[in-house]
Amino acid sequence: MPGTSFFHQARNNAWSNHRLYGVCQNLTPHELTSKRTSFTPSILEALNHTLIVDWYYFDALTDGGRGLDCLRNDMPFADIVRLAAAQRDTDHKLMTFCDQHGEKDAMREVELERQNNVVTRETVADILSHLFVYQTHHRGQVHVLLGNTTQSPPPLDDYHLEYDAPFPGFDLIVTGGKGA
Repeated sequence: MPGTSFFHQARNNAWSNHRLYGVCQNLTPHELTSKRTSFTPSILEALNHTLIVDWYYFDALTDGGRGLDCLRNDMPFADIVRLAAAQRDTDHKLMTFCDQHGEKDAMREVELERQNNVVTRETVADILSHLFVYQTHHRGQVHVLLGNTTQSPPPLDDYHLEYDAPFPGFDLIVTGGKGA
């Protein structure tokens, strides 16, 4: 339901990705793919990594059946426009999932396929909490990497408070997040 904390986190996640991709789409191909010092070698690889991890956890949450196959291709998108569209689609699916699954579903257990044929069980709440922190962490890495490009990192902290309106509200409408 829109009132749940998970829905609001999913909406913040979509808004933050929208803002970050808006800047990253203005980078030159060289800036996107230049090797840098980070967890992932380039901005494009960092964004792809974040997306495939989203796919992995969302697949588990929805019993999609792909499991580790979601992680097999480290770089599913070499084109930033297609990558941004795939992230936006995933963000919308996650918002819809969180909108339709209220707090009562939070303790449902979900199986996660891990390496070496290991299967673990986690709750929906724990997976969503992990996913949102994971996204924030990797967006932060890209944010830092943008400091060495021609594009300024976008503000990602002006979200959801009346004080910060109307700018985030417009972005939320654009992302399908129903406005602030």
